Amino acid sequence: MCCGRPGYSIRSERLYLADIDEAISAVERWLDGCDESSFQKNEMLQSAVLQKLSVIGEAAARLSAETWARTPQVPWKEIVGFRNVAVHAYFSVDWRVVYVTAMDDLPGLQEAVGLLLENTDG
Repeated sequence: MCCGRPGYSIRSERLYLADIDEAISAVERWLDGCDESSFQKNEMLQSAVLQKLSVIGEAAARLSAETWARTPQVPWKEIVGFRNVAVHAYFSVDWRVVYVTAMDDLPGLQEAVGLLLENTDG
């Protein structure tokens, strides 16, 4: 069982980490050269970025406690919490928070995930 929760499909840690890495790479490509004003005006881009942030949160939720413990600098609980708010409170999303999260928080997360991928089997 992943994370001690029954009913979750079992995938390797490596696959969840790869999901996070790929989602971050997509967001970085999409936001390259995009300022906040442009982001605020682009509904499709907003939805795409939010979807990838949700993927990141879902994958993070399925990582083991051991993986979380190996990277105490990563705010895993907040990442999962962000996903829960995004999914369950979609109509009250603060798009500025989404933009700032994508621009400011994802590079550090990608660095940590990259290190985990280098040191994770399977």
